[in-house]
Amino acid sequence: MSTDVLSAPPESDCAKAKPDPSEDRLKPSSDRGKAPEPMSKRQMKKLMRQKQWEDQRELRKQKRKERRQRRRLERQSHLEPNSEGHDRKRFRSEAVPSPLRLVVDCSFDSLMVSKDIKKLHKQIQRCYAENRRASHPVQYYLTSHGGQLKKVMDENDKGWVNWKDIHIKPEHYSELMKKEDLVYLTSDSPNILKELDESKAYVIGGLVDHNHHKGITYKQASEHGIHHAQLPLGDFVKMNSRKVLAVNHVFEIILEYLETRDWQEAFFSILPQRKGAVPADKVCEGSSHEHANAGAKDGGESDSSTEESTENVPDPTQEGEAQDRATST
Repeated sequence: MSTDVLSAPPESDCAKAKPDPSEDRLKPSSDRGKAPEPMSKRQMKKLMRQKQWEDQRELRKQKRKERRQRRRLERQSHLEPNSEGHDRKRFRSEAVPSPLRLVVDCSFDSLMVSKDIKKLHKQIQRCYAENRRASHPVQYYLTSHGGQLKKVMDENDKGWVNWKDIHIKPEHYSELMKKEDLVYLTSDSPNILKELDESKAYVIGGLVDHNHHKGITYKQASEHGIHHAQLPLGDFVKMNSRKVLAVNHVFEIILEYLETRDWQEAFFSILPQRKGAVPADKVCEGSSHEHANAGAKDGGESDSSTEESTENVPDPTQEGEAQDRATST
């Protein structure tokens, strides 16, 4: 009988090579200790705009609050007790109508899907409600009314046939008004509107397109040979998003301007918070200060670049008031 003792089998390579997970945690990362990369001028501008937006938040909130309080006081000043003395009846404010005509051009019906038609309908409702309670209501027109829009209004808002102080027409606006009186409001126009001429008819494109038909309102105005212009937004406001506004925003800005005669106040009273709007003069001051610091840091060399960043700053807040809320009188 053999007395040789069998030797233990050798350890496998896998067992020998099994790593200790704790060792990986103790190893310093190769990226640790590196200095952060310096920020580019574009990133600095972006952060500065975001800071300015945050700094102006309370001011914007206060202006909206004052505007609501002003309207509330106007409504309360026209409440009177009835003959029994225990109920109060609301009278419409003593408005001074403006001869200015504000036209929503609904000739883009075929370019929109049902969802966007419904959004346009809500914007039209908002315009109607705001005009009814404005201190200087305009002559409100809906032109080229028909198709999908009329069907949606018949199904969801049958009371539109009883709306007051509005002209709802199936005809195109060019058939209803003189060409020399028309001014198409489009953000693509090179002309800047400095003042409102209340003898004119200002046309707003009734289109919710999510930028699918860029420049179409400007093209239509040019084809019809009528005057066109854009609101002086860039003179007073810097925004994180494009300058295209919803129908009701343009409508309400014009109503506010007729009341205050101040474009900046009109813009900041109406523009939603998600647009990230800040006063243009504040941006200019911040930009000048930044250039001065950059010049000192670089030994007096000035930055000749005039490129403006088009990147959107992430929206830090949501608008507190739903913009598409249907408010029909």
